[in-house]
Amino acid sequence: MDAISIGLLGLGTVGSGVVKIVENHQDKLMHQIGCPVRINKILVKNIEKERDVHVDPALLTDSPDDILENPDINIIIEVMGGVEETRKYLLRAVRNKKHVVTANKDLMALYGPELLAEATRNKCDLFYEASVAGGIPILRGLVDGLASDRITKMMGIVNGTTNFILTKMSKSGSPYEEALAQAQQLGYAESDPTADVEGLDAARKMAILATLGFSMNIDLDDVSCEGITHITEEDIDYSKQLGYTMKLIGIADRVGEKVEVSVQPALLNETHPLAAVNDEYNAVYVYGEAVGETMFYGPGAGSLPTATAIVSDLVGVMKNMRLHINGRSAGAPQYEKNLKNEDEIFAKHFLRLHVKDEIGVFATITTLFAQHSISFEKILQLPLAEKGHAEIVLVTHRASLKNFHTILQQLRDNELVLEIKSTYRVEGDDKK
Repeated sequence: MDAISIGLLGLGTVGSGVVKIVENHQDKLMHQIGCPVRINKILVKNIEKERDVHVDPALLTDSPDDILENPDINIIIEVMGGVEETRKYLLRAVRNKKHVVTANKDLMALYGPELLAEATRNKCDLFYEASVAGGIPILRGLVDGLASDRITKMMGIVNGTTNFILTKMSKSGSPYEEALAQAQQLGYAESDPTADVEGLDAARKMAILATLGFSMNIDLDDVSCEGITHITEEDIDYSKQLGYTMKLIGIADRVGEKVEVSVQPALLNETHPLAAVNDEYNAVYVYGEAVGETMFYGPGAGSLPTATAIVSDLVGVMKNMRLHINGRSAGAPQYEKNLKNEDEIFAKHFLRLHVKDEIGVFATITTLFAQHSISFEKILQLPLAEKGHAEIVLVTHRASLKNFHTILQQLRDNELVLEIKSTYRVEGDDKK
């Protein structure tokens, strides 16, 4: 086989990492696929810009046609980001019979089924391992390593920025604003951190994971999403007192043929393996009917970890080229989408209330929960500095989300309850 020619869309942090790995690992790539691998052209916005990685200026272009319409290029690696324009580029690529490797989670969460179907029609591969959890081979693990199993639940920390912030709040007592500023200084958070701190980035990744793990087309709009901006130091302190660690958790859960996909701050039992995942690291806990429990752990972002996942996908494409089996990996989903209703989603819940400090208040609250068959697992009751006010912190046993939301509304309407300060899902007490 002659040298395989690559077109690279983007030369930022991750694109630079791809160039370094392709150049420095030629011997390993040659050993795996039996021929040289060459970067033919690189699309950039500004050809004259100084970059961290040295590349031959002759490789740079600011015209996408130099790559998309180049008959000598076999594989396109997309690390430029963006959605609408990038979608058009990748559709053109596969229609021109070019295989694609992408790290674009936003694109795959929104247009993954369309792009994969078009790639299959044109007998092209479209691989996207790097779109979820950076250097952790979670997608390959689901598709290949656990291919014979039936996945029932995936629960993970899939956003390094929020995990760094919550680690600083928990370990150092930093308030949210201070922890966010530190994340921005270290380059873990963007100047506009909305996508991370509001849970949108994690939601995109959970949509991708659920689609693959459950063989069901899960759209981004199907993911219930809540961020971390409202978490207070008091919430962190109370979670510690009760034996929990606060994390932004993505959950994809299947019972029978119905699924739930969500992202929210949750309290994890401090003995659960995910509770020990700190700073910018990611981890995904996977439950299979046959294998039981497995966990994928590692750096969730960064130039070389993400580039490693991209080049691993590149090797997969090149091996398929040798075997003449490209375009066969993206099978149609096996199941129709079937989402759980609120009365089918069960979990434990943490609740923090400010109430009037009067006789009978706690009995009233207990009666309200009992009417919906919800009991308490853990309770703290504390006086507040303001006279006549008290704070109640409790953890329920498992209850349906519908019943819990009904109780929250009844608490808001009760004159004895001054304010619902916070509420969080509780996970990991039973490892599932």
